[in-house]
Amino acid sequence: MVATTGRIDGAPAIPARALRPIAVSNWLLVIAALVVLIVTVGGITRLTESGLSITEWKPVTGALPPLTDAQWQAEFAAYQRIPQYIEVNGPAGMTLADYKFIYFWEWLHRLLGRAIGLAFALPLAWFWIRGAIPAGYKPRLVALLALGGLQGVIGWWMVSSGLSADAGDRVSHFRLATHLLVALFTLGGLIWTALDLRALARGEEEARLTGFGALVLIILTIQLFFGAQVAGMRSGVVAGGGWFSWDSWPLMQGSFFPEGVYWAGGVLQAFLTDPFLVHFVHRWGAWVVVALLVVLARRIRRPARKASVAIHSAFGIQILLGIATVWSGVALWLAVAHQLVGALLVAAVAWGVHVLGRRPA
Repeated sequence: MVATTGRIDGAPAIPARALRPIAVSNWLLVIAALVVLIVTVGGITRLTESGLSITEWKPVTGALPPLTDAQWQAEFAAYQRIPQYIEVNGPAGMTLADYKFIYFWEWLHRLLGRAIGLAFALPLAWFWIRGAIPAGYKPRLVALLALGGLQGVIGWWMVSSGLSADAGDRVSHFRLATHLLVALFTLGGLIWTALDLRALARGEEEARLTGFGALVLIILTIQLFFGAQVAGMRSGVVAGGGWFSWDSWPLMQGSFFPEGVYWAGGVLQAFLTDPFLVHFVHRWGAWVVVALLVVLARRIRRPARKASVAIHSAFGIQILLGIATVWSGVALWLAVAHQLVGALLVAAVAWGVHVLGRRPA
């Protein structure tokens, strides 16, 4: 007789040997690692001002970079027609070699996006055909795949905001924030689903989202939003100062609260568009997040010490990197590390909130 799993969510019984929750979970964790990688490369793309170097969205043919000198000249000519080149890089004397450098990072970012799409879609189809996906998980996996596709659309929506004649030399910071938050939301969903599948393999029910867990995620999302705003408005440098200068941290240009905040458009507009205020909120809002994460880590310390240590380590390193980034005048490697650890923090918090909502068999 073949053992079965019984009925889950009204689905018919499936042979236990056909279900592979651990295999599916491991696959999702690999995808999560790839998402962390693309978020990191996205940080490099932003910091090197590479995001507008490719002026067209070609989901299929764009996988290949220019291969001939004529193709490179055509791409460079298209870039020379956008405001970023006209207002910034053209007057600075950008050469074709300079253009190839920024083109590489944007091309790599888009190539990783395509690779992640294939790394998700093809194994999903294989697991589906093999009957290896436990009942109730197919809609969730399809939703995660759809989020990946949506992220590609949002990426182009973001880039297109920097191509119009009145765009200035950068993309919309609101669209950039949307692009980053959707990526991190997808990362959290991958981690949560992978952990649910591991719980299923142990005979446990799916974790629930507790009230405190929801609060942690909401406050963390707000902090990440302001962090993306800081990146989009390049307000990481408004503190002034330099290496180990008190004028750049904890002060901002010699004051705790920055001078020069533009209030004329109203409080809400200031909180969303003023670089001094956005930087201030992101800087000190971090400590609210830290306080909540300390409580979360202590609550899960007994059932999941590793998750507790991961949360403590991630927010501790992230705070130090944030301070060092400001002190350095936004040095590339520090700012990229700050974005990388931010993604790892999201993964650790998703793990911790999942532990908090576990239900025993």
